[in-house]
Amino acid sequence: MNQLPKRSETDAAHHWRLEDLYASQADWDQEYEKARKQVAEVAAFEGKLADAASINRCFELEDEVSLLAERLYVYANMHHHEDMAEGKYQSLAEKTKRLSVEVNEALSFITPEILAFSEEDLKKLIADPSLKPTYKRTLEEMLRQKPHVLSKNEESLLAQVGNVSQAPSTIFGMLNNADLKFPKVKNDKGEEVELTHGRYIQFLESRNPEVRREAFKAVYDTYGKLRNTLAATLNANVNKNIFYANARSYPSALEMSLFGDNIPQSVYDNLISTIHEHLPLMHRYMALRKKLLKLDELHMYDLFTPLVDDFDMDVTYDQAKKTVYDSLAPLGNDYRTVLQGGFEDGWIDVYENEGKRSGAYSWGAFGTHPYVLLNHKDNLNSMFTLTHEMGHAMHSYYSDGNNEYRDAQYPIFLAEVASTLNEALLMDYLLNKSTDPKEKMYLLTYYADQFRTTVFRQTMFAEFEKIVHARTEAGESLTPADLCEIYYGLNTKYYGDGMVVDKDIEMEWARIPHFYTSFYVYKYATGFSAATSFAKQILEEGQPAVDRYLGFLKSGGSDYPINILKKAGVDMSTPEPIAQAMSVFEDLIEQMEKLTADRA
Repeated sequence: MNQLPKRSETDAAHHWRLEDLYASQADWDQEYEKARKQVAEVAAFEGKLADAASINRCFELEDEVSLLAERLYVYANMHHHEDMAEGKYQSLAEKTKRLSVEVNEALSFITPEILAFSEEDLKKLIADPSLKPTYKRTLEEMLRQKPHVLSKNEESLLAQVGNVSQAPSTIFGMLNNADLKFPKVKNDKGEEVELTHGRYIQFLESRNPEVRREAFKAVYDTYGKLRNTLAATLNANVNKNIFYANARSYPSALEMSLFGDNIPQSVYDNLISTIHEHLPLMHRYMALRKKLLKLDELHMYDLFTPLVDDFDMDVTYDQAKKTVYDSLAPLGNDYRTVLQGGFEDGWIDVYENEGKRSGAYSWGAFGTHPYVLLNHKDNLNSMFTLTHEMGHAMHSYYSDGNNEYRDAQYPIFLAEVASTLNEALLMDYLLNKSTDPKEKMYLLTYYADQFRTTVFRQTMFAEFEKIVHARTEAGESLTPADLCEIYYGLNTKYYGDGMVVDKDIEMEWARIPHFYTSFYVYKYATGFSAATSFAKQILEEGQPAVDRYLGFLKSGGSDYPINILKKAGVDMSTPEPIAQAMSVFEDLIEQMEKLTADRA
C-alpha cells in the first residue's frame, strides 16, 4: 500500500484557496481582535432593548460579531482539516471554539429580554415600520416560540438539566463504540477476523452467503446479550423527549421536534402513509433482487450483496468534473458557469494527504464563496460525492448571494435537496448515455438501493420512533420484547412475504444511533423525495421548472422550509412529491426487469 503524501508534497492546483477568506494570518489576527472587542460592545445593550431603534442596532451588532466569529472559525478549522496533526491550526481551531462560546454567551440575553415583552407589545414592535424587514421575521419567530418559552428561572433550571438529558445518548455512544465487542467471524478466505462496525457492511457484501449469514448473526447475537440495557437506554431517551415536550407545553414529543422548522405533523404522517401505499414496489424490488442473486430464499443479510459481478467504473477527477458539468445541463448555462468557476477557482480541496480529515463536506462563511473538501478516488462513488457536495456549495452560493446574513442559512430540512437533485441528474445522464447492459444494471442497482435505504428504510425508522413515543405517551411501558416485536413487525411489513425476515433483525433498533437524535431520520426521506420530484419536473418541464428550482436555491432560510419548497413547486404538505419519487423508483425497477429478461 502506497504511503500518503504529506500536504507539502501535493499539487497546490488541487488545494482549496483559503486566502479568499483571509489573505494572511495577520488579517485573521486583526479580525479576531475586532471580534473580541465587539463581544464586549454587545453587553451594552443588555436591559436596553426597549424599541425598534435599539433592536435594530443590537441585531446589527449581533449579525456582525456572529459573522466574524463564523469566518474565523471556518478558516481555522478548514486549515486544521488539511492536516489534523499540524499544531498551529489545532491551536487556532481551539481558539475560535472558545471565541464562539464567548459570542454565544454574550448574545444569550437577547431572546429572553425580548420575550419578556407582553404579546401585545411584541406585536407592536413587529408592526413598527422602522424595524428592518429581516429583523421583523426574527421577532415574528420569537412570538411564535413564546408559548413554549418558560420563565427565566424555569429556563435556567432546564438549562442545568441539559447535561443530564444527554445521558442516554452518551451512554449509548459509549456502549456502542467503546464497550461493545463483536466475535471473530470467517471472511471470504476462510480466515478468522474480528467483526467491527466498519467491517460489517463489507461482510454483507460478500458473495458467500455463509459469510454474510455468520456476520449478521454475530452482530445481532451481540446486541441481544445487552437487550435489557439497550432497551433501558432507549426508553430513557424517549422519556427525556416527553419530559421536554410536557415542560414546554407541546402536545407530543413529535410535534415538539417539528415545531422548530414549523413543519405540520401531516408532513410526517403523509410520508409514512404514502410509503405504505407504495410498499408493493419495495416487495417487487426484493423479488427482483432474489432472482438476480439466484437464491431460493432472500434473507435480511442478502440486502447489500452486489447484483452485478466484478464491475468497476474508473473515473478520474477531470473526467468526473466534465461528466458532472455535462449532467447538470438541464439547470441552464448560468448555473453551470458558476459551477465551472467553482471547479477552477479554488473552491475544492481534491485529494487525500497524510493527516487530512476523512470524508467529504461543503462549508464556508457568508461573504465568500463556498468550499468543498474531498478525498477523491477514481471511481463512481467519488464522482457522485463531487456532484453531491457541489450541490450543497451551489445552494450556499445562491443563498448567500440573494439574502442578508440572517436569512442566508437554509435549515436542515432543506439541506439535502440540492445535493440529492444533482445526484439524480447525474444518474439520469449516465443511464441515458450507457450502452453496456452490465454498466446499466450496475447504475440502476446503485440508484434503486438509494431508494431502499434513504426512503423506505428511513421511513421505517421514522415510523418506529413515532410508535414508541406514542405508546410511552399513552402510559405504556416498553420492554425489550415490546421493542423487538414492534421493530420486527415493521420489517415484515416493509420487506414483504417474498423474503425471509430473519428473527435476528428484531434487535436492529438497538444499533441505530439516529434514534438518539429523535425524529430526525424522516428528513432523509423527505429531502430525497423533494429532490427526486424537482429532478422529474426539471427533466419533463424544462425552463419553468428550472426557474422555480433556482428560486428555491436563492431563498436560503428567508421563510419556513415548507413554504420555500411550495413556492418552488414541491408541496411536501401533500403526498404528491413522495408519489413522484415512487414513480421514478418504479421506472428503475421496470428497466432492471427488462434488462434481466433480455439477459435470460
